[in-house]
Amino acid sequence: MAAAATGPGPGSGPGDSPEGPEAEAPERRRKAHGMLKLYYGLSEGEAAGRPAGPDPLDPTDLNGAHFDPEVYLDKLRRECPLAQLMDSETDMVRQIRALDSDMQTLVYENYNKFISATDTIRKMKNDFRKMEDEMDRLATNMAVITDFSARISATLQDRHERITKLAGVHALLRKLQFLFELPSRLTKCVELGAYGQAVRYQGRARAVLQQYQHLPSFRAIQDDCQVITARLAQQLRQRFREGGSGAPEQAECVELLLALGEPAEELCEEFLAHARGRLEEELSSLESELGPSPPAPDVLEFTDRGGSGFVGGLCQVAAAYQELFAAQGPAGAEKLAAFARELGGRYFALVERRLAQEQGGGDNSLLVRALDRFHRRLRAPGALLAAAGLAEAATEIVERVARERLGHHLQGLRAAFLGCLTDVRQALAAPRLAGKEGPSLADLLANVASSILSHIKASLAAVHLFTAKEVSFSNKPYFRGEFCSQGVREGLIVGFIRSMCQTAQSFCDSPGEKGGATPPALLLLLSRLCLDYETATISYILTLTDEQFLVQDQSPVTPVSTLCAEARETARRLLTHYVKVQGLVISQMLRKSVETRDWLTTLEPRNVRAVMKRVVEDTTAIDVQVGLLYEEGVRKAQSSDSSKRTFSVYSSSRQQGRYAPSYTPSAPMDTNLLSNIQKLFSERIDVFSPVEFNKVSVLTGIIKISLKTLLECVRLRTFGRFGLQQVQVDCHFLQLYLWRFVADEELVHLLLDEVVASAALRCPDPVPMEPSVVEVICERG
Repeated sequence: MAAAATGPGPGSGPGDSPEGPEAEAPERRRKAHGMLKLYYGLSEGEAAGRPAGPDPLDPTDLNGAHFDPEVYLDKLRRECPLAQLMDSETDMVRQIRALDSDMQTLVYENYNKFISATDTIRKMKNDFRKMEDEMDRLATNMAVITDFSARISATLQDRHERITKLAGVHALLRKLQFLFELPSRLTKCVELGAYGQAVRYQGRARAVLQQYQHLPSFRAIQDDCQVITARLAQQLRQRFREGGSGAPEQAECVELLLALGEPAEELCEEFLAHARGRLEEELSSLESELGPSPPAPDVLEFTDRGGSGFVGGLCQVAAAYQELFAAQGPAGAEKLAAFARELGGRYFALVERRLAQEQGGGDNSLLVRALDRFHRRLRAPGALLAAAGLAEAATEIVERVARERLGHHLQGLRAAFLGCLTDVRQALAAPRLAGKEGPSLADLLANVASSILSHIKASLAAVHLFTAKEVSFSNKPYFRGEFCSQGVREGLIVGFIRSMCQTAQSFCDSPGEKGGATPPALLLLLSRLCLDYETATISYILTLTDEQFLVQDQSPVTPVSTLCAEARETARRLLTHYVKVQGLVISQMLRKSVETRDWLTTLEPRNVRAVMKRVVEDTTAIDVQVGLLYEEGVRKAQSSDSSKRTFSVYSSSRQQGRYAPSYTPSAPMDTNLLSNIQKLFSERIDVFSPVEFNKVSVLTGIIKISLKTLLECVRLRTFGRFGLQQVQVDCHFLQLYLWRFVADEELVHLLLDEVVASAALRCPDPVPMEPSVVEVICERG
């Protein structure tokens, strides 16, 4: 209260009060306190916690600027009970501790910053003091220097002007001295062969002499220089025309002649003429290596010589021409392009002749390396002479060689396949001639298949060199697309597979042609080979090709299914032809055995004829042969007495009814009628039905052809009683053994029934043999 009462009177002003400075101190503290509250964000929280509209001059407000502790304590003692006073004390102690903790944390966190700021300020004070001293000394020195410079300039002003004039006169005198000495200098340079220095001297003085040629002294110097320059140009032309030096020296001669003012058109023609002579010598050297008398170097060495000799020389000529005659414009460029196109065409012809000599080899590594170097060497002239088309022509040669190599490898695969067939023929014929057992067909098939596959893989590896990453032309569109799809896949692999199928089908010609000399075992082996290709090999080869040659071409290719269908059709034709050939062999034996025998006068049968035993033996051999390559197949359910059947049809009521009327001479027409009626109701036998890929189907086809031949031969003969009985015995013997080879045993029974019935119809006295006797003869045979 005392503090509140103390103060200036109502009539005193701020300047008259002795407490003015003390009154400003609380105001500064209040501002500082407010700034701290704003920094730490205390003003908003406190404002939210206090009731709206507090008195800013309240001395009891702890957070106010006019807080008075005595007034605050007096208010608490008067208004609050003891318990609330204790709580206020506790809360105030807690707040004091929190504030102390926050203050310590703030000091600790910013201690390093305070120290650093203090050090920085201290250093700045020291540095600024030193800098001020140095700047003062610098200003003093600059003032002294400025004073000295002004005095020196004032002292030497006259002398400087005289020195400048003398220097100009000296330079002019040196130029005049050079001009007066120019003839002698030119003469000396010409005598020493320093033609370039002489041309440079002439070039430096030419403009001055032309400018002052109206003066007699300068006119005389110019005349002397022109005479010397003419002699220099003559010597340069002589040196250029001799042609003994290389392209750089000749280019230097032309450059000097151009600098002397010689006509560029004439120099251009002479330059190309001399370059033509040198390059033609290189071409003649290359052509001499292709002659018949000396042995030609390998293709890699040939391309290296051509690249370093002709191509290198052509690059030098093109670079020198473009540098010397750039002012000629498009006409000069076209002249150079025609020049390079003509000589490049001759070089390409020689290269193609040499590459043609390499087509006989099987290894592509040396050829591909030579083509790579050939292609790389022509990059530089191709870039220098884009209008000549040298790079494109080189790429065409490489592509053409690649196509020829594909054709060569295709021929090699065909030759390898034919060689395998020849080996198989020899392997099949050698044991037969020596009377020994031949090699297994399964082994021969495995050897042929592995040999062909190895040749295919070798060819793929050989042509894959054309697409190797390190080869310069492998990134060309042809080798990334058409070469892989149409060249390798279609031309080489698909072409060989189709060629192999066509070669195999050529063995299915008529017997009078090529097929007649083909061993049946070879037909069987080829049919199995084509069937294996259809099932697995074709898919494997094409997958291998697609993996090695990543096709980026959208051209249509042959589907795998189409090739497999062609291979399966080839296998079917070969197997069908094998059945016909083997059936024809057995049919020939049966036909001769029927045609060469007199069936009317034959004796009563006591044995089975030898030809029937041979038929059974050959059929058994064929069964073994086919079983080596093909599966068994499916048979119909067989009757339990098939092997012991005694041809009961011969003595059955059905067969007796078939030809019993023939015993009665009065009814010959009735017998034929009954036979024909019975054929209408019997099952029709298709002799040349499609052959399936199994052993049973193959043997069924062969046996049907053989028995059908026997039936037709029997229909053309006339039989006596014993002849009929011999046919009955033979057919029963065949039935005993042939039923086990066919898919349906009823087929054998029907055909043999037809044979016996036909013999009975052609017998004047058809008395069949008792079945028991037939069985005894067959068992004994």
